Amino acid sequence: MLKLISAAGVGLLMTGSTAMAQNADRYPPPNAKKLSEIVAKVEQRQDFRYISEIDWDDGAYEITYYTTDKAKVEIRYNPVTGEPK
Repeated sequence: MLKLISAAGVGLLMTGSTAMAQNADRYPPPNAKKLSEIVAKVEQRQDFRYISEIDWDDGAYEITYYTTDKAKVEIRYNPVTGEPK
């Protein structure tokens, strides 16, 4: 019985560490630039008109914006450097 409980406990610990590893990219790192700084860079781009969407995915900000000629632009930004990837 004790071995069964120990095996179950180890299994739970392993599952928890996998979940934590998967959650590591769910949020910007502590040393990330403020999102407002990155948005300000996007707004300064040539022919910028408006931002339609900002997502956090796989360790980067994905920003979709439109230009004055109605072109759709999608760019991934590094959260730490604030530069396009």
